[in-house]
Amino acid sequence: MTAKSDAPSPRSILAVGSMALDSLETPAGHRADCLGGSATYFGVSASYFAPVSVVAVVGDDFPSPYLDRLRHHGVDLGGVEVVQGGRTFRWRGRYGTDLNNAHTLETQLNVFERFQPRVPEVHRRAPLVFLGNIDPVLQLSVLDQIEQPPFVAMDTMNFWITSHRPALEQVLARVDLLLVNQNEAYLLSGETNLVRAAEHIRAMGPKALVIKRGEYGAALFHEEGVYMAPAVPLRDVVDPTGAGDTFAGGLIGHLARAPRHDFLAFKHAVLQGTIMASFACEGFSLDRLFALERGEIERRRHDLEKLISLR
Repeated sequence: MTAKSDAPSPRSILAVGSMALDSLETPAGHRADCLGGSATYFGVSASYFAPVSVVAVVGDDFPSPYLDRLRHHGVDLGGVEVVQGGRTFRWRGRYGTDLNNAHTLETQLNVFERFQPRVPEVHRRAPLVFLGNIDPVLQLSVLDQIEQPPFVAMDTMNFWITSHRPALEQVLARVDLLLVNQNEAYLLSGETNLVRAAEHIRAMGPKALVIKRGEYGAALFHEEGVYMAPAVPLRDVVDPTGAGDTFAGGLIGHLARAPRHDFLAFKHAVLQGTIMASFACEGFSLDRLFALERGEIERRRHDLEKLISLR
């Protein structure tokens, strides 16, 4: 798709998170040492819409073809530290018939255990920042390195909610958008009703909240209203790993192109995130995302908008 000549140039995005090697088992098959990590999925997804730079850490065992493929796709890896003599973060997991839940078989943090994010000087004025699912203490350190970013989004998980609550609450007070799944929203808020949970969480700081609901779509809670987006109906799901970070990449990628971050922009952004996540599920690792063409994204968006239209 060719942008109109009067369309605003997309603003750049800085993403901080993990780069990993995943070994996966799903009903569709299995793969070993494939490309993974929150910053990886986010970066590739967001790169379809805006310039994106990644801050992460890998060992010197990280395959150079993976790095080349990310660079070729337009992901700036200037903030990726390569630890000589270190091993890359590895995760091994299995999915059963319920593809909404991954069973972790093994986690090796390796160099990620000592990760200290260092934001390159050139990226410290990034207009949009995404804090991937890492220790909230590290998320705070990233925010302290950024020069008053206009927009900050973050992800988190159950472990940080239960074990690092004070630091997490400090991060929440400084962000514009929080993305969590439904169970995480209930745990963070202490509520078991989606609306009450959202009200509780937004009172902690985030101006907007997106609750990811897997095959049931996503719920946006914004100061201007509530929006429930459906998931894209998929006939075949190969590998749902990274779908949440791919969702975030599409969402924030859309916001990077939007002239305003109002309720309408957020609704369109949630749909874009939903579309990108659906592609991620159609192949192992990032195979489907790397192979995407702009026309496919536009056609799927058209189909999704047709699905939710009352006309």
